[in-house]
Amino acid sequence: MSALNSAAILSLLLIVAYVRPSSAFSTPKASGTRSYVTGSSPQTSHAVPPKSGYADDETVVEEYRNPVTGILANFMQKTDRDEADPLGNIDFDAPKFDRKVTLATLARILDAELYEKEWFVTGNVNPIYFSDEFEFQDPDVKLSGIEDYARGVYKLFDQDTSRAEIISTVVNDTIPDTITCTWRLSGKVNIGPGLSIKPYICYTDLTVDAAGTGLVTFQEDRFDIPGWDILLSAVFPFLIGKVLAPEAPPAVPRVVVMPADAMGEGREGSAETSPLEKFFSMFSK
Repeated sequence: MSALNSAAILSLLLIVAYVRPSSAFSTPKASGTRSYVTGSSPQTSHAVPPKSGYADDETVVEEYRNPVTGILANFMQKTDRDEADPLGNIDFDAPKFDRKVTLATLARILDAELYEKEWFVTGNVNPIYFSDEFEFQDPDVKLSGIEDYARGVYKLFDQDTSRAEIISTVVNDTIPDTITCTWRLSGKVNIGPGLSIKPYICYTDLTVDAAGTGLVTFQEDRFDIPGWDILLSAVFPFLIGKVLAPEAPPAVPRVVVMPADAMGEGREGSAETSPLEKFFSMFSK
């Protein structure tokens, strides 16, 4: 067994000892989380009334690809069943985005949506871009369905501190029909009383059914540092930048505008575009 694997196992044992399951652990109430603004993106939030008495502990993870993650999942904070559904404003059955756009335009649309909503940690997804057969995997877990994904990340990340700062979202030049988003993850995860995340860079590959529906069918996340570094940094933060990799530099703020192609006609169930809107859209492309 390598020294690194031994260190990771030691870290796991320390975490388990530190975050023993306790009924005192509960997810923060919705009033303590960030507010979401839909801005100029296609709307999905008005159609669904908030649910009450909801608990997202039923999120289905099909496979824990990392044994360490499977163990730590037992120490995830439990949801208060009396709180309102934190994602109750999202219509997961909304009509899909059927406006035929190029892969480059879809990348710009997703860039604007993600920059505003940071759904990689908030769960505040816009499901119109995702196929009903959507699947997700990263080095730790694998699951199916955009709703399970959204609820999973909302439950995992502390909503008061966690950020998914979008650096870029572009067409991948080497993988066909793929859009790659580069982003900086920081904050805390809801394991035990909360574990801090050393900021690091994530790469999210979104596979698009370009020849068919034009929707995202698969998402795979990659990290710029190995899992053992992430784990050790959470337990031994004084080693960051010495034995372990340093924190990722802050993301540079950008001005991101939703492309005109995302609005107006072409999305099933959307309002008709007025002649005046059509006229002005000619000058905004």
